[in-house]
Formats: sequence, structure tokens, C-alpha cells
Amino acid sequence: MSLRLHDSLTRRLRTLEPVESGRVGMYTCGPTVYDRAHIGNFRAFTWEDLLRRYLRFKGYEVEQVMNLTDVDDRTIAAAAARGIPLGEVTGPVIEMFLEDWRTLGLEEPEHRPRATGHVDGMIRLIESLSARGLTYESDGSVYFAISRFPGYGRLAGIDPQGLTSASRATGDEEYDKDDPRDFVLWKGGDRGGDEKAVVVWDSPWGTGRPGWHLECSAMAMQYLGETLDIHAGGVDNLFPHHTNEIAQSEGATGKTFARLWLHAEHLLVEGRKMSKSLGNCFTIPELVARGHAPSAIRYLLLSGHYRTQLNFTFDGVEASEKAVTRLHEFRRRLSGAIEAGIDESADSSGLAERSRAAFESAMDDDLNVSEALAAVFGLVREVNHLLDTSRPRAPGGAETVLAAIDDFDRVFGVLALRDLESADADEELVAWATARAGARERARADRDYALADAVRAELEARGVAVEDLADRTRLRLGARTIVVPRPGL
Repeated sequence: MSLRLHDSLTRRLRTLEPVESGRVGMYTCGPTVYDRAHIGNFRAFTWEDLLRRYLRFKGYEVEQVMNLTDVDDRTIAAAAARGIPLGEVTGPVIEMFLEDWRTLGLEEPEHRPRATGHVDGMIRLIESLSARGLTYESDGSVYFAISRFPGYGRLAGIDPQGLTSASRATGDEEYDKDDPRDFVLWKGGDRGGDEKAVVVWDSPWGTGRPGWHLECSAMAMQYLGETLDIHAGGVDNLFPHHTNEIAQSEGATGKTFARLWLHAEHLLVEGRKMSKSLGNCFTIPELVARGHAPSAIRYLLLSGHYRTQLNFTFDGVEASEKAVTRLHEFRRRLSGAIEAGIDESADSSGLAERSRAAFESAMDDDLNVSEALAAVFGLVREVNHLLDTSRPRAPGGAETVLAAIDDFDRVFGVLALRDLESADADEELVAWATARAGARERARADRDYALADAVRAELEARGVAVEDLADRTRLRLGARTIVVPRPGL
């Protein structure tokens, strides 16, 4: 089955048909590096990583570009307020972003250009637009005249009859869907002493700096050519940013800018929109400091379909921890059974093949992660049953099952992340887990099963697998095993 994805421009499912067979050029909008990215940003970035991984799973060669917007109104304002060079504001934020990126196990794109390194290409793009009569100058700045570009606003569903060139955006402001305006391509003229002191470039229109929307068009086309296979981002980028990208890119080249436009919906936190005033704009380090494993955070961010709002809850993180632990323990159990030998009277290869087919069919259907995960956990349930009956040996075809689980994780990337977490388990975590397991054993001896269950949940939430044996409890932290004896035995 071919991969079909929902195109925001045509508002329908379309089969992926790359410009070059076997190769996908994909541009994904990166962060504006004025502050640390929050989990809402990483909902989009993690979904884009899933898309990238699944394209590779399907056999495509992927060339991904993700920009870093290191010059815009907010970064300049921060530098001006502190009286420091722009790079001293953006550099540390970029390092924090890359740290969080690695924490969640996201694959590195082939290109991660910074806007400040591509201003010459942006100037050439403005010159192309000017040669086609799509710009005008005012007060030293250059603007895109949206009334001169037929079809402006199709991506956002804007009525062309409502467009006007009487007003314009002079900066990188966000504005409402019902208020389309000409947008700035080059910000020149009198920008104020503080801004000029931070960053300016020479251009045919005088000193200044590029507009925000222009940056992505120039960098995307420099690395991927004039027509991209996929352009992706959060739904908040649909208008005005992506709408303006289409206008300036297609206005300059006369060609389709992107064959598919994909957008991820917003992330809610405990059912509420993220807001600094509500104190729910959590960052990745804040969640990790609360004891949540990165693999569980990643799993939760991937657990909902990208075109639906995802509600991030702390109960959901705990449930995700249990799901990852279940998969991790299943793989460990199956590997151990294979080492003990194969029971040829039972066979699991057919189960693996059906699960693999169901997984791929679901992902081919616009990345239907719910159905894909159902196929994986169905395989876990059925093979666990076979392991129970063939213990201690593994059923026939067990290697095929392991390969299927590995293929699943090539796409979701949670088990590889859990392996890293387990390998990094430090002595402090070991001491904590041992103490909590001892408290659990005492609660069980006192028949306080509610407390015992609560402690077990604490352990599993920190990535500690708990196995109750006849005379002891065994804890597993990756490759480490801790035995906790039963009281009185």
C-alpha cells in the first residue's frame, strides 16, 4: 500500500509521489530561538521525527531541512534590551534546543541552517520577486503585494475578495486569519537605534534585515530545490507563515512550492491551552526533573494522531511509562526465552507477519498511530501467551517477532531511548529503587495492597521493571538486576 497523507492545501488524503523516485525532500519549520522550546513545540517536532522515520522505514532516502530562526523581532528585542550581540542571545537557546532534541531521541536532519547564514539568498529571492512586479518599497522597506499574486490565501482558506493592500505588516507580528495584509520582505528604513546596533545587513534597498516569512522560503529552496515533496509544521504556522511562504516562493519561481503541506494540531496540557500565565508551558528538563522518563514523554507525544489535538496529562505520562515498560520487558523476556531454546510445537511467525502488515497499513493511512500501536500490542499479548505455554523456551518464529518489534521501534524510537535511560541508571536511582522496593515488600507483608500497588507504580514511572518471584522481588534497571528479599524469608 502506498503512503497517503492529508494535504492541508487540497484538504484531502493524497498519495506521496516525490519529485525524484525513492527520495523525499522535506522541510520542517524549526524554532525561533529567543527562548527554550516547550512541549507544545516538541509535539510538532516529535511527530515530524515519526514521519521522517516512517519514510525511511518505507525505503525512501530522506533529505530533511529544519531551520533555526535566529533573527526576528523577539531575538533582536532581547539582544537590544540586554545590550549584547544577537549571537549571545540565540547561541545558548540553540544549545538548549539541541539538548532537548537529543533527550527525546529525535534524529538529526540532514541540514539545520541558521537564518543569519543565508541572508544573501534571501536578498536574491526579493530581487526575483521585484523583477516579477510583486513587491513595492516604502520607507526603506520592501513589501510583498498580496493583491498581485493570484490565489493568495488558498492554504488558509482566505477569500481573495477580502484581501487589501491598504494595510501591511511592518514586522514579524502574528495576525488574525481575517486580517490579511501585505507582509515585509526586507525591513529597512529607520528601525530604531537599538535594533540597528544589534544586526543589519547591506542590500540594494539600504541596510536592514530580512522578514521572518522570507527566511524559510530561501533556505528551503537552497537545499531542496524550487519544489519540495513535503513541507510540515504546526497548525499555528499555517497562517500567516506558510501562506506567505507559498506566495513568495511561487511568486519568484512560477512553480509549485510544496507537493504536500502537513500540519500538526495543538497540544493541550491537562485539557487547557498552554499559557505562561497558567504556568503550564512545561519544558523537557522540567518534566524530566519531575521524574518522567524521556521515553515516556516521547511515547505520549506520539500517541495521538497528528491532526487531532493532543491532551498532555501527567496521568497520561504515567500510562505511557507503563506502555514503554511493557514493550521493553516483552523484548527482554522474548530474548531470554530464545537463549533458553526454541519450542517448535508452537509458532509465532504468522502472528508477527500479520502484526507487521497491520502496522504498515495503519501508518500508510495518514500515520494512524492508534491502529499501528494496537497492532504492536496485539502481537505482544499473543506472543506472551505463547511464552507462558512454552516456558522456558521460546515459540518457533520468535526471531521474526523480535525483528518485528525492532522494526516498530525504528519508527517510534521509544525502546532505543529506554535502553539509553537504563544504561545511564546511576547509583542514586538504584538506591532509591531498592529503598522503595523494600517499602513495597513491607506493605505487602502488612496486606496493605493499595500502598504496595502505589509504590510499584512509582518504580515503573522511573523506568524500573518489577518482577515478583516466589521468595523475592527482582528489579531491573536496563542491564542491572537488583534482588529484594521478602521479609521473614
